[in-house]
Parts: sequence; C-alpha cells; structure tokens
Amino acid sequence: FMKTTNRKFTIIFVAIISCFNYKLLAQDTIQFEGEKHFANVQQLTFGGDNAEAYFSFDNKYITFQRTNKNEGVDCDQIFFGKLPTAMPNAIAPKQSFFAKLFGKKSNSNSTFNYKLVSTGQGRTTCAYPMPSGNSFVYASTHVQNKACPAVPDRNVFKKYVWPIYKEFDIFEADNKGTILKQLTTEPGYDAEAVLSPKGDKIIFTSMRNGDLDLYTMNLDGTEVKQITFELGYDGGAWFSPDGSKIVWRASRPKTDDEIKEYKDLLAQDLVMPTNMEVFVADADGSNVQQITNLKQANWAPNFTPDGKQIIFASNHEHKRGFPFNLYLINLDGSGLEKISRDGGFDAFPAFSPDGKKLIFCSNRNNKGTRDTNVFICDWIK
Repeated sequence: FMKTTNRKFTIIFVAIISCFNYKLLAQDTIQFEGEKHFANVQQLTFGGDNAEAYFSFDNKYITFQRTNKNEGVDCDQIFFGKLPTAMPNAIAPKQSFFAKLFGKKSNSNSTFNYKLVSTGQGRTTCAYPMPSGNSFVYASTHVQNKACPAVPDRNVFKKYVWPIYKEFDIFEADNKGTILKQLTTEPGYDAEAVLSPKGDKIIFTSMRNGDLDLYTMNLDGTEVKQITFELGYDGGAWFSPDGSKIVWRASRPKTDDEIKEYKDLLAQDLVMPTNMEVFVADADGSNVQQITNLKQANWAPNFTPDGKQIIFASNHEHKRGFPFNLYLINLDGSGLEKISRDGGFDAFPAFSPDGKKLIFCSNRNNKGTRDTNVFICDWIK
C-alpha cells in the first residue's frame, strides 16, 4: 500500500510539475501570439530593471536607464550602447563558459554591448541622445545628493505613489559620461527631457511653478517656456515625427477630494499615477485634445512613424491595475487596438527615427523573476 501510494503520489507530483513547467515555459517567451505589429523581436538586456530606451538620431545607438543590484548598480543609472546589426533571439549578451574557457571572443555584430555614461552617483532618469550623436541629455540628482535617494515607504502611504525628487536637474553629457553643461538650475523637479525630431527643442517636465507642467527650451537651456497650465501631473511628453505636435500623459484631479489628495502628495514630493489619460496638442501647447478616456493608468505615449496614431501603455483592462500592455489609438480617440500580449508589463514604446524599429521594455522572458528588459523589433504597420 505504501509503495503504491508513493508511486501514485510521485506520478501526480510529476504531472503537476510538468504542467506547471509547461505553463511557465509557454509564458516565458519574447513574442506572444497576436502581436502582429512585431516582427523579429530581439532581447537586448538580460537581468535587472531596464527602462526608457531611446534611439539616437542615426538609428544606431540607444540610451537607457538600468538598475541591477547583482552588478552593483543599486540606483537607476544611464547606459549607452550601439545596437547589434544581427542578434539571435533570446541569447544573453555574454560569452558562454566554453567560449571563455577556450578564449573565443563573442561576435560583436550579434552582441549588445553597453557602458555606464552617467556619474554613478545619485539617481538618474530619461536620457535622450542629442542630434550630433556625440552627447545626450538626462536628469540626475547627483549634484544635490550623491546618495541614492529613498523610495516611498508603502507601509506608510498605503497606496502606490511615485517620488518627484526635487534634486533632479537636466544635464548634457558626452558619450563617455563627461558632463558638458547643466541645463536647468531652478529649485524643484526638472526631468523627463525629450528632443524634437527637428533637433531644435527640448520638452521636459518641471515643478518650478509649484505644479508639474510641461516646458520647452532650446538645446542649450535658453528660452524656457511653459506650455501646459492645468492642475495635474503633465509628463512623459514626446514630439510627433515632424515636430509639429506633442503627446503626453496627465492626471486631472477634478473633485475637491481629488484636488486635495493631489496637492497633499505633491507637497511631499509625491504623485499617485493611477489615474492618467493621454493628451495631444500643437508643439507650443495650443489646441489641447484628450485622446483617451479609459480610466486607470494610461501613460508612456508616443507617435507612430506616420504621425497618425498614438502608441501607449495602459492597465485599463484590469481593475487591479496589472498587467500593462501596449495599445494603438487614432488621434481622434477612435480605433483602440491592443498590440502586446504579455501578462506582466509592456511599456516605454519608442520608434527609431527611420520608423523601421520599435523598442520597448517588458517583463517577458524573465524566467519568473521581476526583471524588466529592453526589447527591439521590426515594426509592422
């Protein structure tokens, strides 16, 4: 009886494990069924928390921010790398044990090599290459605080909040990491800088007026102009491919309770990003139109290469706030289409300037961890 029971238990246990592993492997992939706009999906990073990857003007390089405590990167720092010309799917950019043993070098054409180009101090975010290809802009706290700033204690706030570090300023640095110029010096948060495809303007978010609004400035930091004025967190802005329009995500507290909560959190340098919608306007901030009305968090918007649609991340299908997927929508708010199918997190979509590639960040293929990695694919219209 004991042997029979043990044998039955073993068979059942193996069957359960096999089923679990099958389901796990079925989800552990770089592309899911139904992602018809993606082709030749490639994974660029392996491990850690990688986000906000953006192309250089010549389509050949990207900047991105990365945290990986296993590598000693305890706080978001900026990295820069040349995109490989050919790369096998889901092959980590590391030499195999045997390659190292026999002294074989990895193929530089199929490896994404990247390097640290921020100071390694403080916290950084939102790096974007300059038109010359020799430098980039990014936000960093290192001047005012060289330590990694603390994150909000969820046990205290009992809700999901983002920190708005008042030490953030925007800098220009060369591709070796040498800071060339500090572009903002106003007290309070200055970050989320992105360049116009024309190469003439930077759009960014600032709290210099007491609220979180969008501003534009020249590439050297001059001629700063405020272009949004309504109460709420205006951020994550991008220009259209021809530079004539902008898209961004914003919270818009309306009721007395919502306004009080927003202002109370902002006084503590915090925001609650759980109710945001996508807006578009002319590049000078005029002709504002709300594109989404989906509730929950609709964010990380960007224009498609033809400028006719917006791609963005959203959790609106899930009342519990997760997962996030990528969607397309027309500029008039019609034609909503779900285009990514990961059961975790897909966000930060950005197109190459030539319109051929899409880059995004995702939890996919992370082998059950919480890692978020950078992926690139051919864009199929």
